[in-house]
Formats: sequence, structure tokens, C-alpha cells
Amino acid sequence: MIDTLKFHLAKAQERMKVQADKHRSERVFNVGDWVWLKLQAYRQVTVSRRSNQKLAHHYYGPFQISALIGKVAYKLKLPADAKIHNVFHVSQLKQFRGTLPIASHIPDWFQGIDPTQHSVTPAAILQKRVVQFQNVPQEQYLVSWTGFEDHEATWEVAADFHAQFPSFVV
Repeated sequence: MIDTLKFHLAKAQERMKVQADKHRSERVFNVGDWVWLKLQAYRQVTVSRRSNQKLAHHYYGPFQISALIGKVAYKLKLPADAKIHNVFHVSQLKQFRGTLPIASHIPDWFQGIDPTQHSVTPAAILQKRVVQFQNVPQEQYLVSWTGFEDHEATWEVAADFHAQFPSFVV
């Protein structure tokens, strides 16, 4: 009886491993290779909760690999002003293909900002618009944020904006 259970358990584990391995890819990089770095977009959550978070950048760089740490971790050559650790798991890296840019950078919003402590305040309303959302007209503001460039302004729902910043004069 126990032998039968062990046999079926081993077969079930093998089937699960085969299914899980279908979605995995073996990634091996060499020192000197250029890779994209996947970072969490903390600014998107800090500034406002976005319904289209999937449209934000996922990979930054490219950055050069300077060392192999263990079997699955790599040390990257990040800019000197980067305030993040420079060792990353292989799952956070993607092979760079193409011609190299002049300089690689970490986005400004990621450098030295603690997402739990950083608060963003609106600087100005650049534009207003009315859009249809579920067949209901909805007013939106193009908000320029303090400490960010105008090209980084975001569209915010007017009602949500007034609820979050009641003292801001539009």
C-alpha cells in the first residue's frame, strides 16, 4: 500500500515539474554582457493608483554585468548616483539586443525615494478634459507634480483629485 502511494506521489510530482518547467527559461549571462533590469514602478503607486499600470515601463537600462554572484545572481554596473543595491536575481534580468545607448540610467523617481515615506504634491493643472467612462462623462485634469518635469504629468480623475487634495485651488 505504501509503495503504491509513493509511486503515485512521485508520478504526480513529475507531472507538476514538467508543467512548471514549460514556463521557465534557462538564462545564463557572462561578465561584460548587457542586460535590461526589471524594477518595480514604485512611483506609479506613490503618485496615484493607476488603472493602466501595465502600460508603465518594466525594464530599465541596459546595464553591464560586472560579476557573477553564486549561480543565479549578477552584479551590475549601475550609475554612481543609484541608491539601490547592485546585485540582482537572474529573473530580474533580460538579455539586451541591439546597439548600445550612450548612457544607461535608473529613472529619477527610483533614486533615493522611499515609496512608503515619499509624498507627492500637485504643482499645477496643465489641462482639463472630459472623457466617457462606462457611458458617463468624467472630468480629468492633467496634473504636473512637484519635483517632476511637465512631460511626466499624469491624467487624474477630477473627483479623486479633489478628494485627495481638497485645499488645492483649480
